[in-house]
Amino acid sequence: MVPFIDVMLVLLIIFMVSAPLITTGTVDLPSVGRAKQQPPRVIEVVVKDETRLEWRVDGRDMGTVSLADLAGRVQAAQAEVAGGAEQVPVVISARRDVRYETVVKVMDKLQRAGIPRVGLSVRTTGA
Repeated sequence: MVPFIDVMLVLLIIFMVSAPLITTGTVDLPSVGRAKQQPPRVIEVVVKDETRLEWRVDGRDMGTVSLADLAGRVQAAQAEVAGGAEQVPVVISARRDVRYETVVKVMDKLQRAGIPRVGLSVRTTGA
């Protein structure tokens, strides 16, 4: 029993000496960036729930669209709005109660279609 106590005391002293020398890790969380100015034209995709998507071009409501048709309509709207000069940014916003998986599916669909400027809105639309 005595050798066991001696070993435990030695371990205790080692941990007490080495604990202050351990550096604590820091976590760099992403921050929300702010653009210097809002883009003049924007296409917004609003995720209402898992099956309903609404989209707007420059604030005008363009109705509902399915996930399968979304990429084609956004590409057509980009070509019409910008006239092919530059890519119009696409902003995805969602209600607070929508699953994040659904938002990721929408973003993945747009990026696979070759739409380079896709971002997420940090504000919520309706409850």
